[in-house]
Amino acid sequence: MTTHPLDPKVEDVRRRLREAHAASERPTDKAAAKLESQNKLYVRDRIALLIDEGTFVEDGRYANSLSAGLPADGVVTGRALVDDRPVIIIANDPTVKAGSWGARTVEKIVRATETALREELPVFWLVDSAGARITDQVEMFPGRRGAGHIFHNQVALSGKVPQICCLFGPSAAGGAYIPSFTDLVIMVEGNASMYLGSPRMAEMVVGEKVSLDEMGGARMHCTVSGVGDVLVQDDTEAIETARLWLSYLPLNWRSALPSYAPEEPSARLTGATIPERESQPFDVHEVIDGLVDDDSFFEVKALFAPELVVGLGRMSGETVGIVANNSMAKGGVLFTDSADKAARFIWLCDAYSIPLIYLADVPGFMIGSEVERGGIIRHGAKMVSAVASATVPQFCVIIRKAYGAGLYAMGGPGFAPDATIALPTARIAVMGPEAAVNAVYANKIAQVEADEGEAARDAYIAAQRAEYEEDVDLERLAADLVLDQVIEPEQLRDELLARLRHARGRDRSFSERRRGIPPV
Repeated sequence: MTTHPLDPKVEDVRRRLREAHAASERPTDKAAAKLESQNKLYVRDRIALLIDEGTFVEDGRYANSLSAGLPADGVVTGRALVDDRPVIIIANDPTVKAGSWGARTVEKIVRATETALREELPVFWLVDSAGARITDQVEMFPGRRGAGHIFHNQVALSGKVPQICCLFGPSAAGGAYIPSFTDLVIMVEGNASMYLGSPRMAEMVVGEKVSLDEMGGARMHCTVSGVGDVLVQDDTEAIETARLWLSYLPLNWRSALPSYAPEEPSARLTGATIPERESQPFDVHEVIDGLVDDDSFFEVKALFAPELVVGLGRMSGETVGIVANNSMAKGGVLFTDSADKAARFIWLCDAYSIPLIYLADVPGFMIGSEVERGGIIRHGAKMVSAVASATVPQFCVIIRKAYGAGLYAMGGPGFAPDATIALPTARIAVMGPEAAVNAVYANKIAQVEADEGEAARDAYIAAQRAEYEEDVDLERLAADLVLDQVIEPEQLRDELLARLRHARGRDRSFSERRRGIPPV
């Protein structure tokens, strides 16, 4: 074997590359101690937890290696397998200048999103970033391949492939929009935050003194703003949640949904589950648990607008989307936040061909000057628009009441669901009997009371209510083909499973046009 003398220049290149590689292999002792004090994992440990072992192929590891202290330029990008399915990974390294963005950081992220667009692969965003480096602003901010192009690509990816964000730390200023363009935002309590302007900036610009948690903390975003979807306790739980969410979704908009072994529900749905008195509140999760496979319901925005429950579940191993009124919270009345919550979830299900099941127990939309000033009509129209334009199989199940525009918002007969199914406890009307009689006969009621007394008034009201209830009798609605089926709760799961099987070939066209103009 012939040996050749080593070229010092080549050896020097090898040495520098080894050093650059090692610099991004693990954090410094100081950085590691800081991560531990924050209960955070190192970026490569996060990726290792997310992916199938040994499948990560990294791109751009030597980005900005000629600059000291900027290994990989603060972001790790590449591809891997998650549960044997290919994905793209974009992960900030908070030990490199707080995960801030430089010119090459942006270029790596743009390239990763371009790969996702080209190959139609899901994207995992592992976010922990202080935002742009002001020192690099000319190179990374305004140009055609600047930071704005990341958001452009995210919008192009929306509905094409799943985008999942684990927010482990800050997502500041313009970078806060990265989570907002993803399908699911998982936030680690105590560490994660999102804000366009920091508390210090808010004090300087608008004179407001506020803490970081109040301004953009994880719990605030998961309970008040609704920007966060799932609140978790640490990095490990965030990653496990992200993996679980992907298990419900297709690889992309063209792919079939994943299937799993069928399981029975955790509890049997019976007549005793649902109170027959419409005014008696109960937890609709009990109905959901009786429909979906055991422990398969993944609720989204559980802490935000709890009067409406939305989430993905499995029925006989197949993914379904659930939209359910919850009378335990605000009586199940629809507000602006619950309408927004529903609309976005319905759009997600429609994008990824996930059938929708609406569980209606709704008095209608909230009324009053406060909600009118808050745009309840606009927000309600957004939800109704989402229901109307969805082309996946949709099933409206009237559990108890479905009054007024609440019937429309919950996929009622006028919105061409594949079926409208009622339980014997169901009531459908413009409004409840008490409100209807008071609205229509208020003057007559007052006159009867004045002329004949309270007893006569009560008898008159009772007679009018009986007449109203006869007008919207459940059998009459079935006889008039408003309802496709009336069944007992024990039969509901089997009924839905049978109808879901038959709906697989549903036509996905809706309206020929360039695009609709949603009332947002």
